[in-house]
Amino acid sequence: MPRVPYVPEGVSEPADLVAAVRARRGGALLHLDRMLLHSPPLARGWNAYLAAIRGGLSLDARLRELAVCAIGLLNGAPYELHHHAPELLAAGGTAAQLDALRRAGGTAEAGGPFDARERAVLRLTAEMTREVAVGDETFAEVRRLLGERETVEL
Repeated sequence: MPRVPYVPEGVSEPADLVAAVRARRGGALLHLDRMLLHSPPLARGWNAYLAAIRGGLSLDARLRELAVCAIGLLNGAPYELHHHAPELLAAGGTAAQLDALRRAGGTAEAGGPFDARERAVLRLTAEMTREVAVGDETFAEVRRLLGERETVEL
């Protein structure tokens, strides 16, 4: 249960913002949306940010969702994994990858079911999450495999 209650599911104000969030979500408001709507400026910024992430990036959605799932595991955030595991599968990830990721706690030690790009993304994700800074070797590998734009987007 949240420590701050969600706004009601049928919230309608501010009308333009609620309509924009519903449009991005296909008509529904997730719990996250209903929490953020306590602060319309924050909800407005978050909605624009997520619209860009979900629809405007060059980064492969599978790599994006792999990183999000890994972060959820690394941070002990089951809510994140619950919502993004289906997104990873929809973007072309596999159940074997999710299983390996869970066994390895979100790290690149997951081994077999990941290609070189996916392993590099998992290394970068773990370093950013655990150490805040990414090692030069890891960064160089990600940049080589993804290019500059997708590295920035990741």
